[in-house]
Amino acid sequence: MVAILVPTAIVSAALIAIALLTRVRWGEPAPALRPVFAVARLLRRISIDQWRAIDAETVRDPGEAGSASLQVLVVLVTVAASLTLQEYLGGRDHYANVFPPDGSYYWELRGYIWWSGWRVFGYMILPMIVIACLPGQRIRDYHISPRGFVTHLWIYIALFAAVSPLVLYASTTYSFRQTYPFYRIANRSFADLAMWEGLYAAQFLALEFFFRGFLLHGLRRALGSNAIFVMLVPYCMIHYGKPMAETFGAIGASLILGTLAMRTRSIWGGVLIHVGVATTMDVLALRGCPPFGGAACH
Repeated sequence: MVAILVPTAIVSAALIAIALLTRVRWGEPAPALRPVFAVARLLRRISIDQWRAIDAETVRDPGEAGSASLQVLVVLVTVAASLTLQEYLGGRDHYANVFPPDGSYYWELRGYIWWSGWRVFGYMILPMIVIACLPGQRIRDYHISPRGFVTHLWIYIALFAAVSPLVLYASTTYSFRQTYPFYRIANRSFADLAMWEGLYAAQFLALEFFFRGFLLHGLRRALGSNAIFVMLVPYCMIHYGKPMAETFGAIGASLILGTLAMRTRSIWGGVLIHVGVATTMDVLALRGCPPFGGAACH
């Protein structure tokens, strides 16, 4: 969800490559390269070293290989089914087919209730039903507990501060203004804006549980930190249709939020930063729009 410049993703990939290279003993780097190597070592500590720590926390009993593989199958089939249901039934186009425009005041907003409701069902309710049916699994273990959230809150505040300038810059672009807010008449009244942001926040909570809770914890026993890289692919793909820079940014965001969720065993920091960034993006996109009671912004 983080609006970010394409070069940032490229630079991040380059820094990760440098971080990997620093595992090789090259000797003392030249003075001019010391800042680069310092950044690379820092990046390694917050990425590669964290993934190794996750793997160290993952107990793999050879006797559990079969049950772990079965759980991988169940989790990934559930993910595929959920995303498919949302694609074909959870969109506003399907809502319009079921409930044709009737000229009512809140017809468009009801379309977003449909959209958000399907995401809460597909991203949260359906996975919770599956977890409840899996032997030995507890919903609270899937990173849903707020325990330890306050301890790690500073990390997410720092992340929000880091991406805020990028969001501010992106808000000046044409593609950004043509994309946000999704609810095009959110500026019609305060009630419209408040209801829309509530629906938006609900689907972000569900999204974080799905990708950073259900997928990561569901695959943890079998894949360890590699679950983050599996999760990254569908998370990037759900951004298709949004500005390309934001979709590239989702790759980096997925790595960061996935690593933090597995280390802290909590999705709540991700929920906070997602809702915070999304609300900021909507408010910035509404700058210059007609005031409450006016015409649609875009």
